[in-house]
Amino acid sequence: MYANILKNVSKCIILTEEEITQFTDLLTTRKVPKKTMLLQEGEICQFEGYLQKGCVRIYYLDENGFEVTLAFAVEDWWISDIASFHYHIPSSLYMETLEECELLMLTPETKEKLLDTIPKFERVFRMLVQRRLAVLQNRLIHTMAKPATERYLEFIDLYPTISQRVPQYYIASYLGVSPEFVSIIRKRLATGK
Repeated sequence: MYANILKNVSKCIILTEEEITQFTDLLTTRKVPKKTMLLQEGEICQFEGYLQKGCVRIYYLDENGFEVTLAFAVEDWWISDIASFHYHIPSSLYMETLEECELLMLTPETKEKLLDTIPKFERVFRMLVQRRLAVLQNRLIHTMAKPATERYLEFIDLYPTISQRVPQYYIASYLGVSPEFVSIIRKRLATGK
């Protein structure tokens, strides 16, 4: 049950058997059906979750009420609204399950207990924040500077299975283009024209 998250954590730190038990005892398992809101705008995010199974979309509503997809999360990714979680402020994000999901979750209290008990977990969470920042920075640069076809190709590289798992209009929202334009890009790439 915990093999995947322990493998994920082991990329950053080595845990003793006792530390593994202390860590896994703090995790809560949550199975969530497809099309469930994990977080809505205005709520305070009460979790940092490791995605064991499934797919989650993170988005916000723009000034015209249109959904703008910021990210997708799939197996072996961590999800949270970092600002809301750490500073206990209302979120401006929505998180929706696009598939049935299974998450291993920490609350603000259990995360604090984890960091007090096993301080080397600070490294794990620092590495997660650095990764998220790098992904967001690259996304921002590429959204502003690259043509849509290149953005699509980079999206496929970052999320190789997403195009088979989520509706095309979510991918279009992520890329900042229309669903019709995504169809055109896919046709061009398929035919080589």
